[in-house]
Amino acid sequence: MRKELGLLNLICILIALGFVVMAVISALDSGDFLTIDNLFIITVSLMMALMFIVSPLLYLKSQGKLPIPFMKRTALSAADDGPAPLKLRTPAQTPPMLDAKGRAMPPDVKAIVNRLNQAEAGKDA
Repeated sequence: MRKELGLLNLICILIALGFVVMAVISALDSGDFLTIDNLFIITVSLMMALMFIVSPLLYLKSQGKLPIPFMKRTALSAADDGPAPLKLRTPAQTPPMLDAKGRAMPPDVKAIVNRLNQAEAGKDA
């Protein structure tokens, strides 16, 4: 299965590069760049390249081989690098806050209650 995924991703990358090359050739080979036909061919070629490159990029992201700038690291990857300075609690780790009928409260209501509790604790101190 792994070899098949690698082969399919390689084929998708080659097709995407082919569409990018087609867009570049269309842009360089045409006499007038701003014609409707030329802009249409370039746009369609780049959109097709985008469609074929998304699958390999998502595969690389799921494998953790694609670094995404400006994205926070997860707790699991931070644990590999060393101790994380601040670990956020996931909703699964916090006990559910229940209303009077025993139903779980939505996360936004829990956040409001937590802010109110912090404000009351600040007044008492």
